[in-house]
Amino acid sequence: MHPQYPAHWEADVVLSDGGTAHVRPIRPDDADMLRSFYSRLSAESIYFRYFGPRPRLTDKDVVWFTNVDYDNRVALIATIGTEMVAVVRYDRVRPRDHAEVAFLVEDAHQGRGVASVLMEHLRAAARERGIKTFIADVLPGNHRMMGLFRQAGYTAQSQFEDGVVRMTLDLSSTETALEVRLAREHRAEARSIARLLTPESVAVIGASREPGGIGQTVLRNLLAADFTGPVYPVHRHVRAVAGVRAYRNVSAIDGEVDLAVLAVPAEGVLELVEECAEKGVKGLVVVSSGFGETGPEGLARQEELVRIARAYGMRVVGPNCLGIANTDPAVRLNATLAATLPGRGRVGFFSQSGALGTALLQRVAQRGMGISTFVSAGNRADVSGNDLLQYWEEDPATDVILLYLESIGNPRKFTRLARRISRSKPIVVVKSRGVPGGHRAPVLALPDTALSSLFAQAGVIRVDDLVQLFDVAQLLAHQPLPAGPRVGVVGNSDALTLLAEEACAGAGLEPSPPVNLGARAGAAEFADALRSVLPEVDAAVAIYMPPVPGDCREVAEALLEVARESGKPVLATFEGQLGMPSELRVPGGPGDESPGPGSIPSYPAPEEAVRALAHVVRYARWRQQPPGTIPSVEGIDTAAAREIVAAALLDGEEREIDATALLACYGIEVWPSHVAADADEAVAVAERIGWPVVVKSADPEDARRAGTVRIGLTEPAGVRQAYADLAALLGPKTPLAVQRMAPQPSVPTVVGVIQDRSFGGVVTFGLGEVTARLLGDQAHRLAPLTAEDAAELVRSVRAAPLLFGEYGYQAVAVEALEELLVRAGLLADALPEVARMDLDQVLVGASGVAVLGARAVLRPVTALRPDVGPRRLS
Repeated sequence: MHPQYPAHWEADVVLSDGGTAHVRPIRPDDADMLRSFYSRLSAESIYFRYFGPRPRLTDKDVVWFTNVDYDNRVALIATIGTEMVAVVRYDRVRPRDHAEVAFLVEDAHQGRGVASVLMEHLRAAARERGIKTFIADVLPGNHRMMGLFRQAGYTAQSQFEDGVVRMTLDLSSTETALEVRLAREHRAEARSIARLLTPESVAVIGASREPGGIGQTVLRNLLAADFTGPVYPVHRHVRAVAGVRAYRNVSAIDGEVDLAVLAVPAEGVLELVEECAEKGVKGLVVVSSGFGETGPEGLARQEELVRIARAYGMRVVGPNCLGIANTDPAVRLNATLAATLPGRGRVGFFSQSGALGTALLQRVAQRGMGISTFVSAGNRADVSGNDLLQYWEEDPATDVILLYLESIGNPRKFTRLARRISRSKPIVVVKSRGVPGGHRAPVLALPDTALSSLFAQAGVIRVDDLVQLFDVAQLLAHQPLPAGPRVGVVGNSDALTLLAEEACAGAGLEPSPPVNLGARAGAAEFADALRSVLPEVDAAVAIYMPPVPGDCREVAEALLEVARESGKPVLATFEGQLGMPSELRVPGGPGDESPGPGSIPSYPAPEEAVRALAHVVRYARWRQQPPGTIPSVEGIDTAAAREIVAAALLDGEEREIDATALLACYGIEVWPSHVAADADEAVAVAERIGWPVVVKSADPEDARRAGTVRIGLTEPAGVRQAYADLAALLGPKTPLAVQRMAPQPSVPTVVGVIQDRSFGGVVTFGLGEVTARLLGDQAHRLAPLTAEDAAELVRSVRAAPLLFGEYGYQAVAVEALEELLVRAGLLADALPEVARMDLDQVLVGASGVAVLGARAVLRPVTALRPDVGPRRLS
């Protein structure tokens, strides 16, 4: 890394057409690259940049352009392979927070979004150097440059003088600029995945004649799926594989190659990636193992693989993966090691595990769900679940998204995307609790329960295992969402209907009295019962167990017909089968693109059906809620808070502080606590601050222990006795404090802030009772919080009923508590240096909240938070 500019000024980026490029500051040794770049520019591009002809750069020009100080003069370049394709620069002018800006893009790469992504990175670098305004002089005919500035979301002004349009751009962050950046990121990443999943030609490198070989398996699966484009086996020593002409290398292939599948030993992969780059391949699937999962040497090879591929405009799936598939009849791509591929369906499926991939696809096929597309990412060195989310959001062929995750490369981005996408398409996730070797992902600092909370905040349906993943997917793929939690149960088995009713109650659903039709009930009885129940409920579970084996077609058809008529979800336990017989499916089922419920998902036991339904009911309830906005609250002074943090971290060392002043900047008052050296001083403090008072330990750790506070003291004798009791209990060296007593009755709670290096700021909440602490009854939400987030955070702990007047407690001011949580969320989001903050305790009474103590751990920030700043591939 160059010593004169920050490491984060370099980045791999995705362009608007889905290709990739590398962005970095220009360096003196780029002189020859700059000359070559300039020689490829058209006369028009040069004229628009320099307002006149400039056929060549002089040596003096080259020195000036390539030697910058990375402060007053900064130039960023975009490279693809070994070539510079664009450059953008600023030069500081007076006043010193202004700079002139200009850019040049090679003609062959104009229209690919190179300039817009370079401008994002230059703006970020300029703001770090104190630049607030860009000035650009543009010829009136240079519509491309003027359009770039106007579409970027900056606040811009322009004036025409002396034949030139002068544009003045305010670099301050705006909602519009953020929306533009995220929209461009979305389109670019979606297109990069589309290029992988819709290739017009595929090369299989390493496809030998050896039976059962990895390369030959992929090749045969491609051919068996009847891929709609040409397939090119590549092997250095054979002339044909599986009856298809083979090529000695990629360069020898006659036509273009969109996708290359690499199935060779890991040691030979890097050389082949460079060959693919020279050929102009657009994407790679590396099924080979021997990379990050094997240790440091393999990890270094994996990182070099990604570096080369991205440098030449290619995305990489893998390595150590199963492959990718697309069931679209116009593509019919099975570039995987799995011979069994599910039929056409409405489910997009992402799996990080290559080893599990084959079994997972077989399970999908057995259930008859069908898929739209499938990606196995393996070590997830490049293409990740976030990329697939961007693609599936736009994909009209995908209605439900399934993710099997072993790691999350950019959790903050994941929750941002999921929160948006879940509004239209359900996302169902199985997340393993460990992170396999080879994954380019940080270890999360948050407990797994916190991860579940953050998934719920984003509308993600997290399930415990793969069986539940498919149980829920079956319901979402073939039935409408329920409008509420009311469930009707219809069956011909008293025992099974009772089990279903109990399962509903245990899952938080509202079962109506079950309808038991008796063992001899047939199609007509089931249809009539279901029709009578459905108007009064939001979903129904039908249980049919024939008394003797026989043809159940009539009952199945009756259930299907009533379900289709009702427009409400219907589930079944039908003969104990995993799925309805395919011949009983109706339009809209797997393999059919028409809308509407196509089959009734059937489960081996009623409890499994109810469990899947409960997940979907919770998701439907989340979707019915408004997205929410971050409330505008008064009394926020972020600048003052940053001054407090900066002063505390002057020496660059982690530090624990009393958080009273910091919280005051966010409108949160911490009640003063006064340390007393002896009982006499404690009485004097009480007289000064007013009765009643409490005497407690001044050690924050003691707030978590029972018996360390004496409350309701109204006279000197009581204070003296309390002081003596606590001194005897805790020891003479434990400092004791006197504090004004909060109004009673009140409920003790604890509010916290955690700065996770992957998720960013997270707000935590729980009750302050010892039992709640012991049970870990705590909930989490990603900062900043909307009003809806704060309300849900309060209600998501198991002991929440104590705040709402249940079990003999008095109802308290929950609204004041929610406002405090919103303020804590604003602090957590704005101040990443606050590694941890504990507001312990927060007493919630009938008229408001009282924060009795607060400590914060401050830590210098050494890296950018994820999902902050200009677009980049993580």
